[in-house]
This record gives sequence, C-alpha cells and structure tokens, in this order.
Amino acid sequence: MSEYFIPAGSGETEFVEKRSSFLGHVRFVETEDAAREFINEIKKKHYDARHNCWCYIVRGGAVRYSDDGEPQGTAGLPMLEVFKREGVENVVCVVTRYFGGVLLGTGGLLRAYTKSAKDALNAAGIAVVRRWVRVSVECPYSLLERIKLECTALDGTVRDTQYGAQVALELLLPEKNAETFAARVTEISAGACTAELTGEELMPVKLR
Repeated sequence: MSEYFIPAGSGETEFVEKRSSFLGHVRFVETEDAAREFINEIKKKHYDARHNCWCYIVRGGAVRYSDDGEPQGTAGLPMLEVFKREGVENVVCVVTRYFGGVLLGTGGLLRAYTKSAKDALNAAGIAVVRRWVRVSVECPYSLLERIKLECTALDGTVRDTQYGAQVALELLLPEKNAETFAARVTEISAGACTAELTGEELMPVKLR
C-alpha cells in the first residue's frame, strides 16, 4: 500500500485583513458525507458571516470546492490547492469571512483564503499513513542519541522510551527502511545491540 498524508488533528485559526476576519477550520474526514456534515456545522455556527467558503478531498473519492459568493476562483480553488500541494487527503476545510467593509480585490482575496487554509492546516498538523514496522532496541545510554538519530534519518519515529540499567526503545520505521535500520544498529554498536522487529501496523504518525 502506498503511503498518503492526512491532517493530524483539527485546526482552527483566525487573522484579520483590512478589517475582514478570516476563520480557518480544518478537519480529518473519511467520507464525502462527513465532509458535508462539517461544512454545514460551520455554516450553522457562523450563520451571520458573509461567506463560508470550503473545499474537501476524500481519498479515492470526491474533490469539491465552493467560493460561496466570493468572485469565482478567489476562495475555494486556492484553498484546495493548499492541500494538493501538501499532498494531504481525507481533509475538509472551511474558511469563514466576516466582511469588514473594505474590498480586498481578486489578488487580496486569493492570498487571504490561501493563507487561512494553510494556517489552519499548520495548526492541525500533517500525519503520514503508512505501514510501519515496530522495532525494539536496548542500548547503553552512550548510544541513545546516536540510535535515535539513525531512526529519524530513516524516516522513523520514537514511540516509547524506558529508562533502566539500559535504555529500552520502541521505534516505528517505514517498512522499506526497517532492515537497514537494524543493520545500522548492529554496526554502530559493534554488535553489542540488536534491533528486534516485533510486528507491523498500518497507522498515521504525525510528521509536523
């Protein structure tokens, strides 16, 4: 299965541009129905706003957007492009605009909606969904940072750390890099430490 990227959580942000308030909302969804339910939820919450522009991408399914009354191409599409550039799927975004009485122009609107969507995605964070191999390593304290660096260099992540006479690490490595990591542990420890591959999981792990 090829890896893909999703929002790591929900994100909400706000900024003001020439007295107009832009509220960005991002959420993880898995179906078009869930995306539309979230859009309706935000529209109901911000019923008094001038615009509730939105977009969503469902993995293997629908890709939709709406300018919700803004000039064509100034809101929904630039918001959608934020997620396409980041490769993020299973995502819905709504940007609510409370009009402040000053027209922003086409370029100003495009920049504002792009910024709002990007800020909300940054607030939510991005996670990668891939098949991970669980790896256990026991090492002396002197090798702890080196082994953690080897793990992150191979796109892995430290899941748990237990401190005792030695340090017991539980790590997650991408399937394609697990054997390479195990060989590196043996090499840098001169055979004193062994990386044990204990299983596999298909799961999201936050990147940023």
